[in-house]
Formats: sequence, structure tokens, C-alpha cells
Amino acid sequence: MPRFSANLSMLYPDLPFMDRFAAAAADGFKAVEYVGAYDQDPAALRRLLDQHGLVQALFNLPAGDWAAGERGIACHPDRVEEFRRGIAKAIDYAKATGCDQVNCLAGIAPAGHDRAILEQVLIDNLAYAAPLLAEAGIKLLLEPINTRDIPGFLINSTDDYERIAAAVGTDNLYLQYDFYHMQVVQGDLLPNFSRLQSRIAHVQVADNPGRHEPGTGEINYSNIFAALDAAGYAGWVGAEYKPKAATSAGLGWFAPWRERA
Repeated sequence: MPRFSANLSMLYPDLPFMDRFAAAAADGFKAVEYVGAYDQDPAALRRLLDQHGLVQALFNLPAGDWAAGERGIACHPDRVEEFRRGIAKAIDYAKATGCDQVNCLAGIAPAGHDRAILEQVLIDNLAYAAPLLAEAGIKLLLEPINTRDIPGFLINSTDDYERIAAAVGTDNLYLQYDFYHMQVVQGDLLPNFSRLQSRIAHVQVADNPGRHEPGTGEINYSNIFAALDAAGYAGWVGAEYKPKAATSAGLGWFAPWRERA
């Protein structure tokens, strides 16, 4: 049965970040994820997880200045040392919170650089990070993101992931498969999931258009959740969407699965 994780960077936006753990648990989520919480004490994060019986499903590697619009630095030629310093920090937070996978955001392509050069920087950074994370028992993920939501983002499709993964040449580079982004970019959601399932370590959901709750747009999430169940997908399903109103009031899509847990 699909297991659902609340993305605390997007859900419960009316609450302070550290209060969102309790809200997610009260609504029946068994795990949480977020962009990053590197401004918080990792021990405090662990206490909240333990207090509310939650698993830390995922977070991202340090992604630069999020408030200033940065969305990852892994492809930036002038940020290589910063990216690599962030690996040790991510490992510390993962160990503290019991998290066994972290996601890499490739970043927005900086102007004035050839794409091949940026991809090589990304490849080199992933090749550096993958064995360090593997040694710590942590999976490294790479997420394709559409360029409508993040203009200029370097990695956009499963084709991009497969090309980069082949160049890195490690078993410890998995795909984060966000059904919303993949619907915007390429469609064929279930065929591509099935083809790549052995490399998919985490999935995320939101509907299109609007990136709101499942059931508010064109994606047939009843079919998708049933297909994940039938395929024996064992990873977490991250609820990463913009609530149309109050988060708790919009969880009708989640009720059938919550009740089976």
C-alpha cells in the first residue's frame, strides 16, 4: 500500500515550520519531508519526529539561498566547493533524523555557460557525493523539474536523469519521480514509472494545472495510487502541493489510504 509523506515546505503554510510536524501526524501522515531545515537544530528535528511518531522520508542537499530564488547549486561551476561542503552537512542531518535518502536539486542554469559544461559540473558533483552518501547508508536522488515552475532549471525529464546517471556510473544515484513535474514535461506517467521503477526511490504528487491537491486537476490519481499499490512500490509518496485552502480540509484525496494504514 502506498505510504504518504507530508511535505512541510508546502503543506500547513499557516503554521510555523516546527509546528507542522504535529499537524501532519494529526492528519494521519506517517512521514514528513521538506526542502531543507538546515537553520534548525537537528536534535530538535529528531525530537519532533520521535514525539509524533514520524519518519523523516527525505530532504534536499543544501540548495543555496532559497529565499533569494536559488534552487540548487549542483550545476554551478563557481559553487563546487560549496556544494561539496554541503554533503557533510546533509549527512549529519540525515544521521540525526534517521533519514536514509537525500535529493539533489541540479539548479537553475547560470547564464553564459554552455549546457554541456553545466552538465559536466553536475556529473562531477554527483560522482563526488554518491560514494560518500553510500558509505553513510544514504541514497542520493536526482529530481527532474519542469521549467514552467522553475524557469531555466537544468534537469527536466527522465531522459535527462538517465543521461546524467549513465555518465556518473554509480548504483547510488536514484530518481525522484514527481508526477506533477513529469505531467508538465512529458506525460506517459505510468509507463515511465513502470520502466524506471527499479531506480525510483521517492515519488511526489500534485495535480495539474495549479499544483494543488490530487483530484483538483487532470491527473487521475486514483489510477496512479492503485498502480503504485499493484506495482509493489515500497517508497514514500510525498504530498508536495500548494493547498487550495486549509491543508487539513483538502485531504479528501488522502482519506481512503489513511483509513487503510
